[in-house]
Amino acid sequence: MLNHIILIGRLVRDPEMRYTSNGTPVTNFTLAVERSYTNQQGERDVDFIDIVTWRKLAETCAHHLGKGRLVAVDGSLQIRKSENNGRTYINPEVVASTVRFLDWPSDGNTRNNNGFNNSNNSNTSNNNSSGGYNNQSENNTNLDIDDDFDVPF
Repeated sequence: MLNHIILIGRLVRDPEMRYTSNGTPVTNFTLAVERSYTNQQGERDVDFIDIVTWRKLAETCAHHLGKGRLVAVDGSLQIRKSENNGRTYINPEVVASTVRFLDWPSDGNTRNNNGFNNSNNSNTSNNNSSGGYNNQSENNTNLDIDDDFDVPF
């Protein structure tokens, strides 16, 4: 069996981080993803997909992401069922294993809408060579975003 989802979209609002009763960080955010086809009016419909991240990845997303940021999410679909007033609610969500930041903060510095300051010496983010943040990796190499470099396009 295979349960693998890859999404690219923009955050609808700032991520919300909280902690479970045993102290594990968990961050939730909603991703707006355009469909690959147009409707009868020639417009692309948008799906709003709930994303959940855990542990170091949750901390990284909460500290470095904000509303409007473009990201790629790699994970699996999970159906959460809840019951309220005798009705059963089915809530699909994607549990992310990797979140890749596909753009830079719009204000040009390293402070996002959450008020957290991105520190180049921070050990809270795990970064791999492709610029993504991985929940499973323990690579402690930090990307210095203040260095001037040329983008090849």
